[in-house]
Amino acid sequence: MPVISSVALRRAALGATGVAVAGVGYASLIERNAFVLRETTMPVLRPGSASLRVLHISDLHMTPGQKRKQQWVRELAALEPDLVINTGDNLAHPRAVPSVVQALSPLMSRPGMFVFGSNDYFAPVPKNPLKYFDKNHKRVFGDPLPWQDLRAAFAERGWVDMTHVRRDVEVAGIKIATAGVDDPHLQRDRYDTVAGAPNPLADLSLGLTHSPEPRVLDRFAADGYDLVLAGHTHGGQLCLPFFGALVTNCGIDRARVKGPSRWGAHTRLHVSAGLGTSPWAPYRFCCRPEATLITLVAAAPKQSRTAPDIAATTAGAH
Repeated sequence: MPVISSVALRRAALGATGVAVAGVGYASLIERNAFVLRETTMPVLRPGSASLRVLHISDLHMTPGQKRKQQWVRELAALEPDLVINTGDNLAHPRAVPSVVQALSPLMSRPGMFVFGSNDYFAPVPKNPLKYFDKNHKRVFGDPLPWQDLRAAFAERGWVDMTHVRRDVEVAGIKIATAGVDDPHLQRDRYDTVAGAPNPLADLSLGLTHSPEPRVLDRFAADGYDLVLAGHTHGGQLCLPFFGALVTNCGIDRARVKGPSRWGAHTRLHVSAGLGTSPWAPYRFCCRPEATLITLVAAAPKQSRTAPDIAATTAGAH
């Protein structure tokens, strides 16, 4: 049996350490800032409807100094979406409200809706990353964040707070029955306040939630919603090639951690991988920060309104 010298062992250890340091450097300095626009087409509208372009933004986790992210988000206005949906976790700093508003300001001339997430209400805190593998770990909350100021700024510009609200709206000629809940990650969801079948005359029924917890998705599906939009997962944030996300940080399975999928027989789910990270875990690996331009199109006349075929393509950085 060959004997491995202490010199060889030291060299191997140094090599492994170097690879680890390089990986952390890439994840924290490069990929975390490599923002990408993903484009997805989902056939969920009533047959015969015109298409609707929805920009889904989530999990900005903004701090005042993140100028590159703020500029990238401002440039999304050039897409001229018909509707902007924000599924929460905008803040990561008590003085970040102006940064969020300034970044999103060019988009606020478009119709918009939002719900909040846990990091709109409470500042992030350092935690053991291994806790993410335990779905039942005790949650620790930071100091309260000025979510009321953010809500007021959004509302002043015309965006609609969908927290425990049902509302029928018309956007670009498409009639949409919408409902939203507060963040299930904090157990703040009260689905009974919006329960019931959506308006059957709508071209689209749309549910909003920050965290895609199965108990909430089941209720939207049981009520017959066509599409539910969510965030929270960060797409797993740390992923492995050919394996994908290690964790989802909620009750859904890893296969649904980002992008479009089916929930039940007729409801479609879209989970945004989000644009940010906690300041205490500032890295991404094999999971670039993203916003998504979702083109909603009519289902084929001979299929249900939520047809099984979903085409999704990933575009380069916007």
